[in-house]
Amino acid sequence: MALPPPLRISVTPAELELIASEQLVEIVPLVAMERTAFISGAYGPLRPPTKCKVPIWMATNLKLKKKCHIVPPDWLNVEFLQERLNRETSVPEFSELPFRFAEIAKVLLDVASDDVSNPDKIRSLLQDIREARQAKSRDGLSVLDHSELSLPNLSSMEINEIRPFFIRSMGILTKLVREPNPQQMNQLE
Repeated sequence: MALPPPLRISVTPAELELIASEQLVEIVPLVAMERTAFISGAYGPLRPPTKCKVPIWMATNLKLKKKCHIVPPDWLNVEFLQERLNRETSVPEFSELPFRFAEIAKVLLDVASDDVSNPDKIRSLLQDIREARQAKSRDGLSVLDHSELSLPNLSSMEINEIRPFFIRSMGILTKLVREPNPQQMNQLE
């Protein structure tokens, strides 16, 4: 059962993973299958060993049934993530990563870690990147201004994490800007 809007502060990480599961990923099918139509679109035909693009939800379903191998996205490798971590720790701006990188990486590492080279190192790098980006988010929010907040290249998970704090902070700042303080009222009289 869904919570009513007043009780719902943010989207849950599981819901974000569900949304991210619509992203396309390459697979190497192990079984042949004709083109199949789903609500979200038609995928296939699957002909081993030819690669095919399917949504993550379909790839994980086939992987769990041992009917495919998932080809990890280009960015889900040690070299790329190490370079991004170096950039995160040396440059004040957020480095560019796919918008749903955290959710996609979690799903693929949970379901298809045997298809990813060096999954433990990748998990470690993703955790380090997450911590570095969280520190940058906290720094950005510490200089929160009513007129503008610029945090480009945030991912969906990061936006979701700061949303409750940001909403409350902007509400308080709006009240402070709208309501004159008592000293200002005395000066006007």
